[in-house]
Amino acid sequence: MYQLCPSILSADFNRLGEQIQQLEHAGVEWLHIDVMDGDFVPSISFGMPVIKSIRKESKLFFDVHLMVTEPERYIQDFVDCGADSITVHAEACEDLERTVERIRNAGVKVGVSIKPATPVADITYILKEVDMVLIMTVQPGFGGQKYIEECTEKIEELKALIDEEGLDVDIQVDGGINEQTLTTVLDAGANLVVAGSYVFKGDLGENAKSVRKVLDQYEN
Repeated sequence: MYQLCPSILSADFNRLGEQIQQLEHAGVEWLHIDVMDGDFVPSISFGMPVIKSIRKESKLFFDVHLMVTEPERYIQDFVDCGADSITVHAEACEDLERTVERIRNAGVKVGVSIKPATPVADITYILKEVDMVLIMTVQPGFGGQKYIEECTEKIEELKALIDEEGLDVDIQVDGGINEQTLTTVLDAGANLVVAGSYVFKGDLGENAKSVRKVLDQYEN
């Protein structure tokens, strides 16, 4: 399964509902929602009220990425406001196994994310318990950054581990995706691609269709 996951961090919030509809019309099925607390990352984005509001108008799969300290405090809140999947940072959890279990028990899909400097080895013990691993390919907290080339090897390493263990775990990447890096991460083994400015700058619908066309080539 290959999916484009547009990040609404790059959306025009004055036209958020309209832009989400444009994505749906372009065939997008996932929406990536970055929640930032100003502590784990320097920036502050948005929280439950925004997600609850757009949930009423959208049938898209809500892929909620919690860039917050001690995310286990908020799992049920985000499930209640409409999350279909919750991804937490390994670096932000006092007890990652307990947090993963809490997400699973809440009835949504489970993701674990690592920053560019965090080795894949730090999360190998939890791979059997998650649905997805998100490899950050820029420093979390800001949009529009350049892709960190060294992260390609991390994607390849993770893909090899998943295949070796015969696991059904998606690999998502987030950061610096454009025409060049899109194929780089897909060739390395990623199948879920988060894109912000690459999708939201210019003609939103056409940009999304263009990325989907590339993903369809890998799907087939």
